[in-house]
Amino acid sequence: MENNQDYTKVFKALGDPKRAMIVDMLSCGELCACMILEKFEMSQSTLSHHMKLLCECGLVRGRNEGKWTYYSLDQERIDKTKQFFCSITSSKEHCICKEDTGCCKGCDDNE
Repeated sequence: MENNQDYTKVFKALGDPKRAMIVDMLSCGELCACMILEKFEMSQSTLSHHMKLLCECGLVRGRNEGKWTYYSLDQERIDKTKQFFCSITSSKEHCICKEDTGCCKGCDDNE
């Protein structure tokens, strides 16, 4: 993931409770789509949609074996997302808020 937009796709994907639960399930290891489907009241096509979004944002990888698809977390992408989240929630030397934008200069003059 190279920029903020890539990371926002991850957080958007996790914004759905069922997708967040799927990621939680995958934290225990690789699972077949049929095993994931057993835990939810949804159609196979709805699960496929959720898995497509999780794969597109990079959190999840799918691999086909015969007629089954097995899913697992992409640990490298998760580690980078953790680093990104940590960086945007921590004070730092070079931050957007520390850029001199001229905001509020002279505001006291109007009082």
